[in-house]
This record gives sequence, structure tokens and C-alpha cells, in this order.
Amino acid sequence: MVENRFARRFLPSFAVLRSFASAARHQSFTLAAEELNLTQSAVSRHIRDMETALGFSLFRRVGRRVMLTPAGKNLADALEDDLDRIVQTLHRAIAAGMSDAMLNVASLPTFASRWLVPRLPDFERKHPGIGINLTTRIDPFDLAHERFDVAIHFGRENWPDAKLTKLFDEAMIAVASPRFVEEHAIEGAQTLLDAPLLHLQNRPGVWADWMREAGVQDAQVLPGKQFDQFTMVIAGAVAGLGAGLLPAYLIEEELRTGTLVQIGTTRHQTANSYFLVQPLGLENPSADAFVAWLCQQA
Repeated sequence: MVENRFARRFLPSFAVLRSFASAARHQSFTLAAEELNLTQSAVSRHIRDMETALGFSLFRRVGRRVMLTPAGKNLADALEDDLDRIVQTLHRAIAAGMSDAMLNVASLPTFASRWLVPRLPDFERKHPGIGINLTTRIDPFDLAHERFDVAIHFGRENWPDAKLTKLFDEAMIAVASPRFVEEHAIEGAQTLLDAPLLHLQNRPGVWADWMREAGVQDAQVLPGKQFDQFTMVIAGAVAGLGAGLLPAYLIEEELRTGTLVQIGTTRHQTANSYFLVQPLGLENPSADAFVAWLCQQA
């Protein structure tokens, strides 16, 4: 109890923290005041109050400018992330107040846009009381730190301290636009050796693996255009820039409409899979319903 009273006594207000974060970001009390619609004297007072509460200096004056001290910079870096999380928490609370339950779901961008989002209307019809907040990025997610209820993980079954449910494996197929196939007289894997190929930068050897499975043994180095995202490989294949090697589940619509056509019948099974990840030890019926629905979709 004594520790809690001590923490409350020296904990700066949210307004003071916002003033410090803005001043640290701009390295200017004047710009911070403009951003927060305060006077410069108010921002200066907030900084003085915070320095008094903490017991050390946060800024030092250099001519007419202010610069963070080393201790101030360390605090500013950590505080920026903390304030972002508070804002995210408030936004989620507002969204949750508009629904019986709100799930925070994390996913890779291409998977979300190409596979998950087109299917979400079906989930909303079947579970009208559950809302979805969807966050996408390439960097790894932290379930506990970022408070995600479900994360869609691509890779191996190696996520510690979490419950993993396998969604599906990855099978890659060679595809191209019908015009590209006609112009380059593509009839199978062997004819691709003389055609432009599209490569994903972080999978440099996957075309050679596919070629070997297709029965082509002399395909070690395959030149072509490099892309850093599957979305770009898909766009390049549709535009006729080359043949692409893509997971079949990402191009369902293109295959259905004939915008892209499969070359040969080889399906290269990679060592990675998609998994649904949930925090251990938390009862969440809404998350369980979402995971069950995803498995049915897969």
C-alpha cells in the first residue's frame, strides 16, 4: 500500500506526459504547444513539473533550442510506445462498446488482404455480436504486450507460451497471364527456362525447388525480376511481366476468373504453414468461435 501511494504521488498526469512526448518529438516547446493547442509557458510548466517529480533533467538548452538529455531520450523512446498503446486501448474500448464482443486479430498484410478480409463478411453473418479489429504488419507480434486475442502466424510450430491451431500448409504453383503464356509459348516447366520469371526476394531458391519437382534438373540459377512482397509478384504476373510462383490460396480470385492460369500441375509444398495463435491460460469464447470459423474456411 505504501508503494502504491508513493507511485501515485510522483506519477505525472497524462497532460504532462503528452507535453513531454510532444516536446521530445519536436525538440521544441513552441512546436509542442502548437501541436497540443497550449501556450508555450504551459508546456514549459509541464516539463518542470515532470522533472521535479522524477528528480532529473529531461532537456538542456542549446542556444534558442532545447535538446533531450540522455535520460530524457531514454524516457521519451519508451513513453512514445506506451502512449501509442494507450490510444490503441481506448480505440478498442470504443469499438467494443459498439459490439457485444471485440476481437483484436493480428495477421500478415498479404494474407489478410487476399484471403482473410474477403471471408470476414461470412463471419459477421454467422457471429453478428462479435466485432473484429484487424492489425497487419510484417514484424513479429507480441500477444501479451499488444493484447491480441488471435494472431495468424506463418512459419513453423514454434511460438512459445501460446496455443497453436494449424490452419493449412502452403502449396505454391506457377502461374502467368494467358497473354504471357501465349506470347512465350509456355507449355510446361521446361519452357519456363527461357521465359521471364518473377522472384520473391526472401525465397531465392523456391523456383529451383519447384523446377526439380516438375522434372527439370538443370535449373539452378534462374534470373528474373525481384519483388519484396507477394502482392507485387501477383501484380507483376497479372500485368504480364513474367511467370510467378505463388501460394494458391492468395490467388483464388485470379484463378477463378482466368486472370492468371496455372502452368503445369506441380504444387511445391513448402516447410512452412499457417497457424492460429492464442494466449495460453485465457478463456475467450469469442476467440474460440473465430478460430473454429477460420478452420472451417480453410
